[in-house]
Amino acid sequence: MSVTFTPSQVGGPSAVPLPYTGPPGQLCVYDLKLIFKYRSRILGVILPWNKWLSGELDELYPSIPNLVCMGLHLFLFLWQSFFLISIPFCLILPLGWVIIYMAAVFLINAGVSRILNGPGDSLDSKADIGSDVKHEEERWIFLNGVAVGRHWLQCNIDRLALTFRRPVLGVHNRTNGFIFDLIQCMIERNFCYPTEDVRTSYVQIKSALLDDKYKKVVLILHSQGGIEGSLILDWLLDEVPQDLLQQLEIYTFGSAANHFNNPHRSYSSMQAAKASRHSAPEGKAIRYIEHYADSGDFVARWGVLSFNTLNNRYMGRVFTRPGSGHLLNQHYMNTMFPLGPDKRVLKTNDFMEMEANISNDAILDEPREGILSSLRSSGAGADEDVAIVEDINSPISLVTVAKSGSLFASDRVQHPPKVKDLSRLWLYRNGGSPPN
Repeated sequence: MSVTFTPSQVGGPSAVPLPYTGPPGQLCVYDLKLIFKYRSRILGVILPWNKWLSGELDELYPSIPNLVCMGLHLFLFLWQSFFLISIPFCLILPLGWVIIYMAAVFLINAGVSRILNGPGDSLDSKADIGSDVKHEEERWIFLNGVAVGRHWLQCNIDRLALTFRRPVLGVHNRTNGFIFDLIQCMIERNFCYPTEDVRTSYVQIKSALLDDKYKKVVLILHSQGGIEGSLILDWLLDEVPQDLLQQLEIYTFGSAANHFNNPHRSYSSMQAAKASRHSAPEGKAIRYIEHYADSGDFVARWGVLSFNTLNNRYMGRVFTRPGSGHLLNQHYMNTMFPLGPDKRVLKTNDFMEMEANISNDAILDEPREGILSSLRSSGAGADEDVAIVEDINSPISLVTVAKSGSLFASDRVQHPPKVKDLSRLWLYRNGGSPPN
């Protein structure tokens, strides 16, 4: 098996209107068509359900807190389904009874959601990262996706902290149940409507960028967090100085966003990138954006995998893993950044060792980055293989892989690039830091 790799769009002038700024009604109809198109993958968001490589940190692990969360979500799903089915029957009832009925539905829904969400708008990771190097000049922020209450948010940021050996701030995108969260997703991405969660997150991220203490801000987004992150990014591009935006890096998992903007900083850099298909990171407002998705993930299909081929409107490279699952810890972290018994990321794994084949859609649409732009710099450790480009004129040429620092031809083997050769986020594992 191999991973489908879609290089980032270069970007530039386009005669096509911004797709996500179309009439909201048409966008909602298109979203409903996508839901119908990928309806067979809806169950895939929780499959496989019984692989718990991270133990109690996995969302579906049969611990008491997880079972309580699953029970409450099941109640909300059935409650909201019944409510939506009952709406047509409300047309034959007196208006007063309809108002009382709807008030009761939303009050009960709000009460159960409050149990899931708990108090506060943010959480700090509690995972013990021991005596690892403290990255005090970095700020890591996580924005969660649909159907995530306080307990699962804590599990998410603790898993991220163990993976990258850094403290993580989790800004809570509060849940109202899966169905109502999905409706909120459609409102946010089709009406570009910033909910309270978006506004709260924006304040946290902007404050970190403006804080002199931090030289790097890493934003990790999951599911609905991708929608909110794309809206936040639009605001940041409007308000934050360009030199500070260069400190921001964005990584998404199963993103439900329908756009990701990242303009060039100057006209000359845009022209140079189009001419050579090589875009230097500093030429874009945001230097690094990476999207990770499972091919069988309904939310990713509804989001990043349906919109990343739109001309000039979904920036960042995309890694599509063959497989299902949407849960951050159980499906994304456990397959892409699996932990060993010592709670550190294993030196290698099946996903990172997969060959990265360029998507056919990426070949047919507008100019995208070439392999030279996509390959990561040789920032690996002394015992790690690094990728060296042999033929920069080839769209996806063979590369030489050698031991870091080795000058001997016998240490070099040619093969197509693997995911680990292209993934910048991989270099952050276990407290590492990629070159800037």
